[in-house]
Amino acid sequence: MIKLTGWGAAKTTTGSFHLLDIDDSRIVMDCGLFQGRRSVAREYNSNFPCPAESVDCMVLSHAHIDHCGNIPTFVKAGYTGPIHCTNATEDLTRILLMDSAHIQEKDTYFVNKIRRRKGEPALDPLYTMQDVDSVLPLFQSINYYRPSQIAPGVSLRFLEAGHILGSAQAQLDIRHKGGETRFVFSGDIGRGQNSILRDPEIPDDADYLIMESTYGARDHEPVKDLRNRLRDLVKRVYQRRGKIIIPAFSVGRTQEIVYQLNNLWNDGELPRMDVYVDSPLSNNVTRVFVAHPECFNRDVRDILRKDPNVFGFETLIYTQNVDESKALNELNKPAVIISASGMCEAGRILHHLRNSIQDPKNCVLIVGFQAEHTLGRRIVEKRKTVRIFGEEHSLRAEVAVMDGFSAHADQNELREYAFRVKERGNKLKRVFLVHGEKEQQEPFASWLRESLGVEVTSIERGETYTVAS
Repeated sequence: MIKLTGWGAAKTTTGSFHLLDIDDSRIVMDCGLFQGRRSVAREYNSNFPCPAESVDCMVLSHAHIDHCGNIPTFVKAGYTGPIHCTNATEDLTRILLMDSAHIQEKDTYFVNKIRRRKGEPALDPLYTMQDVDSVLPLFQSINYYRPSQIAPGVSLRFLEAGHILGSAQAQLDIRHKGGETRFVFSGDIGRGQNSILRDPEIPDDADYLIMESTYGARDHEPVKDLRNRLRDLVKRVYQRRGKIIIPAFSVGRTQEIVYQLNNLWNDGELPRMDVYVDSPLSNNVTRVFVAHPECFNRDVRDILRKDPNVFGFETLIYTQNVDESKALNELNKPAVIISASGMCEAGRILHHLRNSIQDPKNCVLIVGFQAEHTLGRRIVEKRKTVRIFGEEHSLRAEVAVMDGFSAHADQNELREYAFRVKERGNKLKRVFLVHGEKEQQEPFASWLRESLGVEVTSIERGETYTVAS
């Protein structure tokens, strides 16, 4: 019997975790941090749908924290099996988990200072650097396209997802009751036409598909418009002597923004202003990017022959320590500050927002999806006040949104992907939708049913679905 149990990223966009039982084997796909209200996140991240020690192996689609960031908790709970992913994903996840543990320790320290003032008990971090050390020996990376036996009768093959460096779709070929079933987990699907990465691929002959639906009912702005919009925004804020604060994931989004600014600089269209990447993690991640040109598209590989440093230019500064980061809060000149986390839930970005968000000269530029109940979502909604480190701050800075930088496919791109999966072999029987909020997922599910004529299930947290008996 093949059964799928929903858990993380079920009618939400964080905490990806999907449990697949295949006869006597148990496979987990992704193990991400749930990000949202602190009390809810703590409960969700601390509990799993099965004993961790009962799982045979894990398949990791990519290195974003909402897909990999809860692995140390799972290992603490008893998991000892292998973690299968691409080579680039392994390299990224190693440094991201270390950074996540550091952030949790530091953020817990700041929160506990406030809790002590209120007479509330202290909290422990979800996991520590020492917990991450227990995870690192478990990684077993696999090259794209190379079949690998990961459980009895189960072969794994990674296909390009085009989402971030190393991101992959997991194609599972399952020998079951004398036949073969092809089960595909899309992971997060890229838009295509990415300025750095290859386009997502279409799997052949899929019988069942677990598919993301983050933007199932929304279109992004065209990729071709982004360059000019970014140029115009930078010039406008520069003229009023303000700062642009950009919350960005250290993996993918930061490199995309830097790459675009580098192109503007090379073309003489960027004002002479300092651009700071305030994240040692982003610096380390960029080194990983440089080490994996196999993930780049042909255009970037061609540019690298003329410009060997596509992630750097004269006024770009990567901060290296806490003192350099703190000094940015005292800047009284135009600047761009790119910092993590991408949903404004942790890390140095909180300090920059706290010190900049009340000044109308400044701008907060949102370049990625902001999940419900996150600080980033409240900024996008332009709330009059937002809470940072437990204290209210007036939101007077300009808020700009450029969703064209999104690493997620929009509704038309998701439809095209699903249509082509159905077309390739015409075997698709059922689609399980994950990683999408209700208002995005439901219209997409309706379109899939009407246009493709397949069974569609929106995964519920804690529900188990029989795929094949």
